[in-house]
Amino acid sequence: MKTVEYQFFVEDMSCASCVSRVEKALKKIDGVIDASVNLATEKANVTANANVKLETLMSAVDKAGYHAVKITDQQTHAKDEEKQASLWPIVLSVILAIPFVVPMLLEPFNIHLMMPAWLQLVLASIVQFGLGAKFYRSAFKALKALTGNMDLLVAMGTSAAYGLSLYQLINGDYDHLYFESSVVIITLILFGKWLESRAKHQTTQAIEALSALRPELALVKRGDQQVSLPINQVKVDDIVIIKPGERIAVDGIVIEGASSCDESMLTGESLPVNKTVNSTVTGGTINGEGLLLVKTTAIEADSTLAKIIQMVESAQAKKAPIQRIVDRISAIFVPVILIIALITLLAWGVMYHDWQQALLHAVAVLVIACPCALGLATPTAIMVGTGVAARQGILIKDAEALETLHNINTVAFDKTGTLTLGKPELVEMDVIGTETPDQILSLAASMQAGSEHPLAKAILSKAKQYDYAQNITSVTGSGVMATIDNTEYYLGSLRWMKSLNAYFVDMDDKISELTAKGYTISFLAKQQSENGVAILALFGFADVIKPEAKNAIDALHQLHVNTVMLTGDNQQAANSVGQQLGLDKVIAEVLPQDKANYIYQLQKESHTNTNNRVAMVGDGINDAPALAAADIGIAMGTGTDVAMHAASITLMRGNLYLIADAIDISRRTYNKIKQNLFWAFFYNLIGIPLAALGFLNPMIAGAAMALSSVSVVTNALLLKRWKARAETK
Repeated sequence: MKTVEYQFFVEDMSCASCVSRVEKALKKIDGVIDASVNLATEKANVTANANVKLETLMSAVDKAGYHAVKITDQQTHAKDEEKQASLWPIVLSVILAIPFVVPMLLEPFNIHLMMPAWLQLVLASIVQFGLGAKFYRSAFKALKALTGNMDLLVAMGTSAAYGLSLYQLINGDYDHLYFESSVVIITLILFGKWLESRAKHQTTQAIEALSALRPELALVKRGDQQVSLPINQVKVDDIVIIKPGERIAVDGIVIEGASSCDESMLTGESLPVNKTVNSTVTGGTINGEGLLLVKTTAIEADSTLAKIIQMVESAQAKKAPIQRIVDRISAIFVPVILIIALITLLAWGVMYHDWQQALLHAVAVLVIACPCALGLATPTAIMVGTGVAARQGILIKDAEALETLHNINTVAFDKTGTLTLGKPELVEMDVIGTETPDQILSLAASMQAGSEHPLAKAILSKAKQYDYAQNITSVTGSGVMATIDNTEYYLGSLRWMKSLNAYFVDMDDKISELTAKGYTISFLAKQQSENGVAILALFGFADVIKPEAKNAIDALHQLHVNTVMLTGDNQQAANSVGQQLGLDKVIAEVLPQDKANYIYQLQKESHTNTNNRVAMVGDGINDAPALAAADIGIAMGTGTDVAMHAASITLMRGNLYLIADAIDISRRTYNKIKQNLFWAFFYNLIGIPLAALGFLNPMIAGAAMALSSVSVVTNALLLKRWKARAETK
């Protein structure tokens, strides 16, 4: 059955327990295949059968005690406005809390400035039921849905402190009021949530930066007129005019003009890229000094920028496998904390007969145990990690790929177009006759002027000057023959030269040497009436290794990653490339359809007492099965769409350093996740016993709880300092 994917906002979530409750509510719906909720982005991602409606999913979320909202540009903007405007409750709460905090600080110095009891009641009531109303609303929804969340713990804890104080006030005991506990706890939690919100907002900056690249208008040529149109009204095959310095509005092909483009925001490549007729341009990049006319090839959701944004959003929204541990804990966390708080209350009350202190210790347990940090530990690190990777041109499809990548210990490479430039270059030329090298190149180029053959282009690019030869005849599978200055010239393969009975002078060793290196060999010869056909020169063509390939392989070795090359070349030629690059293993003469089988073999090989985790790097259609078979498929963005769809990671430019960078950012992100989970568990494992044993008062517990969430998000944001190796290469 056909499946669909839905995404929508879920409001009123406060902790990992909320996430667990929403996911359970969604997964109970018939036809829902999978549901994932991200606390950091406040988004739900649901995969379901086509008969499941979005309204059904949103209704289930509402019944679970939360609020589902459709995602629109307006709603996103409204949420951002709401976040920016949410500072005033914290300011008001701080102002109301100061009269409680200052006397507490002066008390040790025997200075008594505590407010009258009635004024404490008034100020505390404003904070408790006015500024703290959101906790009650959320707690009520949770109870109604027979669930628990952070807000329930806060509401119960602060209500207990407020209620005890009110009881003492009614009974005339003005010396044992605890209004300051409820006021300060609510103030600290509101302030912590505000800091957390600001920090989380920074984790989404990569998406915001990419979205900001979308131009709103395009200048379109319609007949003899130039019309400025909203970008959503531009159609495929429209001619768009790109003025110097403007941001390019659409994906397309240059049909007129020449310029250079700044593509750094999409690819991470800092140097401008030259654009001429037939060059492709990408929407969102910046045009340089020239005027360009671009024929539109993709718009809106089909554009490169839209696909990049969708991929990054998808990676940030989905859960990493390590998050499952947190989900299992969160499902039982709140009930366990309520039980611990009850045990604390009874133990202190029964043992010491001081029910006031018993209640305050129970309140401390409730407040410090709020599981905010647990819910934020994984998604914030993933959001920052995938965001900084995207800025460098590394697109990670999902969180599982990010987590798997850190375990990769073997990288297998396709050769052509991946380790090499993917086009032949003239790398060897031996002149046999009396002509100079420039004369030989001029002769060869004259015979191939205007040819689109890859070997012809290689010669044409080297020749300083040439003319068009006469009577050019192409000999299929052999070469070309032409007349220059009334002399017949031949340019072609060794087999053809032998069939022409060409005269070779001591060239066997050279031919064997170049053949062993995997070079393609051609010969230039001319007709001599007295001696038949004489060889004038030998040309050796090779697909040149990328300049950064050797250092990129060294970078992988520094990360303790083995390197393997899979190629269809003969063994001698493959070994030559392998030796130049320092590869650990070379597998040659591999048919395209067999590459996936070799990946399976590599995975089964033992490496440090475990099976290999293999990444495959490729760029062609023939690499797609191997990319899919590998634990991680890495597609070069300069390659085919098929390869990119089959891969888990796409490198937006052909710089091989990005492979080591991708593994490096994955490892750093995974380490941040582990650090965050450690601190999240540490706060609770240390804080809850201390609170239960009476070593933490409720206000310190509230500060510790707020600090735990902020520290986890801040720790994840440290990933933004990461720099790619490729950026400096």
